[in-house]
Amino acid sequence: MSIISLHPIGTIHSPYRSIEDMPIQPIGDGTTQGTVVLEAAYADGLEDIEGFSHLILIYQFHRVRGFDLKVKPFLDDRAHGLFATRAPRRPNPIGLSVVPLLSREGNKLFVGNIDVLDGTPLLDIKPFVPDFDSPMVTSVGWLAGKMRQAKQMRSDGRFAASD
Repeated sequence: MSIISLHPIGTIHSPYRSIEDMPIQPIGDGTTQGTVVLEAAYADGLEDIEGFSHLILIYQFHRVRGFDLKVKPFLDDRAHGLFATRAPRRPNPIGLSVVPLLSREGNKLFVGNIDVLDGTPLLDIKPFVPDFDSPMVTSVGWLAGKMRQAKQMRSDGRFAASD
């Protein structure tokens, strides 16, 4: 396979300085706000973004290393295949969060429900469009019945860098 090279287009800022005690998904804390700061060279790409209520942030899990193909995720006591989880330690440490867009000032986006570490490299932003991004879901696998639990759960560092 060929090498793929990605370059950050900005930085995500949040009040979270360590992996421990972060929400495990954007729904985990509906009050935490963050700021997405795009590099000046990409600021023109934000034109018309204010018309969307939610954004998909795609970013690099920059503080994790390595991966295991079987992991014990936050919401279960048994191991599952990595690709059946949202664990951050992955072959390609790429994360995504769907967050509400609160406002924009120049190259800064103010967002809610942030669930990433301060200083996280931003790879891309896409508008969330329900007709495209919300298919009729009929099964959530091993996560069935665990959604209520996810709203209160915090990270415990189990996926922190292992080096």
